[in-house]
Amino acid sequence: MISRNDPCWCGSGQKWKKCHYPKENPTSVVVNQALQYKKQYGILLKTETQIDGIRRACKLAAHILREACLAAKEGVTTNEINDLVVKLHKEAGAIPAPLGYGEPPFPKATCTSLNDVICHGIPNDIPLKSGDFLNIDVTSILNGYYGDCSAMVAIGKIDPEKKRVMETSHECLMRSIAILKPGVLIHEIGDIIDEYAGSHGCSVVDQFVGHGVGINFHESPQIPHHLNELKIPLAEGMTFTIEPMINGGKHQATIDPIDGWTARTIDGHPSAQWEHTLLITSTGHEILTLI
Repeated sequence: MISRNDPCWCGSGQKWKKCHYPKENPTSVVVNQALQYKKQYGILLKTETQIDGIRRACKLAAHILREACLAAKEGVTTNEINDLVVKLHKEAGAIPAPLGYGEPPFPKATCTSLNDVICHGIPNDIPLKSGDFLNIDVTSILNGYYGDCSAMVAIGKIDPEKKRVMETSHECLMRSIAILKPGVLIHEIGDIIDEYAGSHGCSVVDQFVGHGVGINFHESPQIPHHLNELKIPLAEGMTFTIEPMINGGKHQATIDPIDGWTARTIDGHPSAQWEHTLLITSTGHEILTLI
């Protein structure tokens, strides 16, 4: 039997009494469900303390993303946007999560995915030009907690295909968020996105997924945006991203063999993505990365 001073079963590193230990009833439904989800699915249902920390990190990420999007103009380089992201994190006493992440280590503080780049685009010194569009992805670590979000920016006037893909991706995100509440099955998120994207002549990337986030950059569960059969029910205290990557042409991605990160469409058609971090509440959901 775990005691109050033992490390919490969730892996947070805190004592049980400071983490998932219930203040009133140790056999409460909430605690039993948290134990069940950790054991059965590897999913950590967050405590109020953890949610508060994640909420703060998400607000910071959303603020930095907004400033980065405002800076994205014709003639500006994505390296200059990256420098701004670094500066804003430093001022907030936070860390940009992408910097040094993975293998090979990601070399920048943000991802800037331009035109036919689906995700994980690496900032460079090429100026943005009219007709470009890009996704800027910001993940912030604040006091050990993570917030993750991304948005699209059009540079000047974009062509009709880019406009369609950009609008479809955003609508896919918002429609899938609208259904979130306890008991909804994870595959229903992909059902909504796949149906809407297909009805607008777009395809859904299936090589990348949304994910749990908050205590770590990437946690369980995976959140596929395409048709799938994941029948895990959403539960109060889950925090995760939805980030549909929508292509104007074929759904497949190809990874740059040189940098090991940049994912492009296989046919050169444009790709768009929007992302929020979400919290499942007792009655529905909260978008944590809104300002």
